[in-house]
Amino acid sequence: MSYFTAGVERLYLEFSMVRSELAELLHERFPKFTRGDIDAAIAVIIDGVAETLAAGGRVEIRGFGVFSLNHRPPRTGRNPATGAAVNVPAKWMPHFKPGKELREAVDRQL
Repeated sequence: MSYFTAGVERLYLEFSMVRSELAELLHERFPKFTRGDIDAAIAVIIDGVAETLAAGGRVEIRGFGVFSLNHRPPRTGRNPATGAAVNVPAKWMPHFKPGKELREAVDRQL
């Protein structure tokens, strides 16, 4: 069983997962680690991805995907309430591109 399908049976009907549910799934899969250790590991991974993106970098996790930044140029938008033109400044947006193995695992499950 790959790490993509671990716990899928339990989560299939929920359609979403929050950090605490991920920690619980990992704790069930790896009971020798304490819940605190698992929470700390998840925090380190998420913080590492966020810090790398904030510094302008990209994070590649083979088989899972790539976290990168997309630049959105400035544009003129509309206020939906009044219809007035509003200048929207340029910004950088986080982007995730799933890897081949993840795409295939999702396709097999759905």
